[in-house]
Amino acid sequence: MAATPLDEGSYPDPLVRRPRSAAGLWRVVVLAAFFIVLAAVLSTLGDRMPPDLILVFLGVLAVIGVFCLFAVAAGLFRFATGEEGRTISRAIVDSLPFGAVVTDREGRISYVNAAYGGFHGAITDGVPVGVPRLFAGQSEASEAVYRLGRAAKDGRPATEDIRLLGGLGGAAGGGKPYWYRVGVRALPPVDGTAEPLVLWSVEDITRDRERQDNAFLELQRAIDYLDHAPAGFFSADARGRIQYLNSTLADWLGYDLAEFEADALRLEDVVRGDGASLLMGGRSDGEIRTEVIDIDLVGRNGTSFPVRLLHRAARLADGELGETRTLVLDRRSGSGHEEALRASEVRFARFFNDTPFAIATLDNEGRIIRTNAPFSRIFGWSGSDKSLEQQPIAELIAEASRDRFAQAIEAALANRSVIEPVDALLAIGGDHAVRLYVSGSEETEGSPERVNVYALDMTEQRKLEAQFAQGQKMQAVGQLAGGVAHDFNNVLTAIIGFADLLLLKHKPGDPSFSDLMSIKNNANRAAGLTRQLLAFSRRQTLRPQILEVPTHIDDLTVLLKRLIGEQIALEVDHGQGIWPVKADLVQLEQVVVNLVVNARDAMPNGGKIVLRTRNVGEAEAAGFNFTGMPAADYVLIEVEDTGTGMPPEILEKIFEPFFSTKELGKGTGLGLSTVYGIIKQTGGFIYPESTVGKGTTFKIFLPRHVPVEGEVPAKPQVAAVKDLTGHERILLVEDEDNVRAFSARALRTTGYEVFEADSGEQALEVLEDIDHEIDLMISDVVMPEMDGPALLVEVRKKRPDLKVIFVSGYAEESVRQDIADDQSVEFLAKPYSLDQINSKVKEVLGKGTE
Repeated sequence: MAATPLDEGSYPDPLVRRPRSAAGLWRVVVLAAFFIVLAAVLSTLGDRMPPDLILVFLGVLAVIGVFCLFAVAAGLFRFATGEEGRTISRAIVDSLPFGAVVTDREGRISYVNAAYGGFHGAITDGVPVGVPRLFAGQSEASEAVYRLGRAAKDGRPATEDIRLLGGLGGAAGGGKPYWYRVGVRALPPVDGTAEPLVLWSVEDITRDRERQDNAFLELQRAIDYLDHAPAGFFSADARGRIQYLNSTLADWLGYDLAEFEADALRLEDVVRGDGASLLMGGRSDGEIRTEVIDIDLVGRNGTSFPVRLLHRAARLADGELGETRTLVLDRRSGSGHEEALRASEVRFARFFNDTPFAIATLDNEGRIIRTNAPFSRIFGWSGSDKSLEQQPIAELIAEASRDRFAQAIEAALANRSVIEPVDALLAIGGDHAVRLYVSGSEETEGSPERVNVYALDMTEQRKLEAQFAQGQKMQAVGQLAGGVAHDFNNVLTAIIGFADLLLLKHKPGDPSFSDLMSIKNNANRAAGLTRQLLAFSRRQTLRPQILEVPTHIDDLTVLLKRLIGEQIALEVDHGQGIWPVKADLVQLEQVVVNLVVNARDAMPNGGKIVLRTRNVGEAEAAGFNFTGMPAADYVLIEVEDTGTGMPPEILEKIFEPFFSTKELGKGTGLGLSTVYGIIKQTGGFIYPESTVGKGTTFKIFLPRHVPVEGEVPAKPQVAAVKDLTGHERILLVEDEDNVRAFSARALRTTGYEVFEADSGEQALEVLEDIDHEIDLMISDVVMPEMDGPALLVEVRKKRPDLKVIFVSGYAEESVRQDIADDQSVEFLAKPYSLDQINSKVKEVLGKGTE
């Protein structure tokens, strides 16, 4: 049923109107009854009330009446019917372009506008039907109408788009599809209405859906045209993630377009070398401009091919890079003169963008006009922040080198032929360094390019130079320290040895006993210093074994807490599943103790020391910026304090021997040098990090040890021998007279027959002269002319089974490196005491006779 035609400027009459409310009539009746009752009361009690009060009351009523008459006359008050009060709201609803039905929650209709009557089946026998009944019999709409009905009963808003073939009143299941948007929502309370009301709306949206479908089809056709265009196309976001690429480009690159996902592919994956940085530009002023870039793309199979890019990128208002749009032209083919020109352009583009150094052209004010692909990487420039174009290149280098670079620019503008290169650090900080070569460019009309700059990345070379210089310095100091320690050990051997011989004659009750003990104790203290020097020079004897680092650090905590005192808190934090390491337990404990004691001294007013252990995998190690440490699996030990910290100039020298920041007499300067030597000799690395006023952290990286099947555990220490006497024949070879004299007396004191020689040659002569075979040879390693290893070779020719002990002030490992037959040789480190040499002799002579 269609709506009734309307006169121009009029509103349609509603098909159904809600009965008028009687609320206004009841108000009038109540007011009239009030005045009647008041008049009855006055007439009954009139005699009892004072006349003045009655006159005042009547006067008030008269004033109110007169005021109301004047207000009505002036138009301030007017009498309106209920119909007139609802005219505006009803006119708005009646003029809606879609059907509107007001019902209660049970579906009883209160109001229907004329537009609703225009739907087929909305009026039956002159009576409007509800929306659920309107769509009754339409199987396609049943579920949607059910959901809407539930929402109406619950007072919830809901909207459904319903598709009907043939529309309302059409043949079910046939004809053109029609679309209807049906909605329901609760209305606010209405005066005089007891039950809550809901508003149903029905709108024919068939034309809107047809327009949407047509637009979608047009978009699909446009995408199909773009996908199968004879040129490639892609778009990327500000982070270089490809958002779209067409089918043509996907075929060139070897990717299946059906498997492509936005953000999964990056520019670095399809652009060769550093070329991706050229696509992350855009003008700083926000102007959108198309650039022509000749570059190589890389296919999925790793092969590259030349292309020309028509690239467009723009900066947003806040300076951020927006999405880019790039057209890709394949340059792998051509003909005749065009082919020669194309090949020449491709060769130049590859030469320009594939060089290992950065190239930039500048205007006469030093601003960047154009760069090659590696420029952004070498200068650490992030394309998403700001465009390089028009950026002053001097701002990219550290301030210390800008004056020299400005002079080089002036020389290039003056067309000078020889311009010295400029070494500079980059403004991005760290140790990034470049060497800048500057030359002039021929002035061309219309081109602002006046200066060419070539930048060679010198960062790694600078690191290698610094590492080599540091290594050379530490090696030279280590050799000096090791040599001093070796010579000093000979002196200490004589001092300790003769003190022991004197102590045999001077018992604790003797007046000289305390003096002799002071000599021996101070000599032993000096021996400790020589061991630290040998540790720094990496020439001390290590006895590595497989260690569980957390367990041994936990065992140390009691000792460490005693060392640091009560003002300093000690915290231990172990990671999960710490890998084993192979190191000397005693030396590793010395490292931890030295670092903790240093941390304590850096916190005179108290603080906190934290010991941490954790695993560092190869991938994580590769990301560290520590000089000289290769990527591998490590166990990291950190010793962190909250002390005073150290400035960089002090941090550079802390591992040097005899360097100390402590007061005179409170440190030898060998603590950290010993730590350095032990860690290096173990195959690890140590790096300090410090901030003045905040504290210092030492990071120790020990190589992970992977136990192999059948690995022999560390040998247990041999128990001290009680009976040190003997009667065997011993050949003693020592070039130091004092050491030889002490050693001979020590051995003779315990019953051995000793033959002495001051050199290797003399030792061979003694072996020729004596009548009886000797049982043991004790020889120094370092001697003039024929040293210990050379003597051993000669002795083995005649006495292959002779037992041999080498003595040296150097480490056992460094001694055994020069011995071809080291398994048959025992070792005794200098300085040694009377008991130590006799114990070692008894141990060696006892082997093989048990």
